[in-house]
Amino acid sequence: QVQLVESGGGLVQPGDSLTLSCVVSGRAERPYGMGWFRQAPGAEREYISTIDSLGRSTHYADSVKGRFTISRDNSKNTVYLQMNSLLPEDTAVYYCAASLKWAFPGNSARVYDVWGQGTRVTVSS
Repeated sequence: QVQLVESGGGLVQPGDSLTLSCVVSGRAERPYGMGWFRQAPGAEREYISTIDSLGRSTHYADSVKGRFTISRDNSKNTVYLQMNSLLPEDTAVYYCAASLKWAFPGNSARVYDVWGQGTRVTVSS
């Protein structure tokens, strides 16, 4: 079945850039949308961005709009999150997620069926 593995997290300084990757393995019965979420220490899980099954449509939370870019390369079964101008408040565990039902799933975590294990991003001087 579908499994997701994130990578690319680490320790960076404010203003730096970082790219996260999410590799999708297994088979899906239909085209699926993808999303990125994050959870900071002591905080609720927060929506970041979503992308449709073909990479034609995207959406971003206001907190990351203009700084983060979501993309996907279906030939490589990989979804990316390019993060620029990182801020200390971006520190969190970042998760990718797949919605097997919706081609463009949006910002609600409840419509995502499969989640990765998370990758830690720490932004500190």
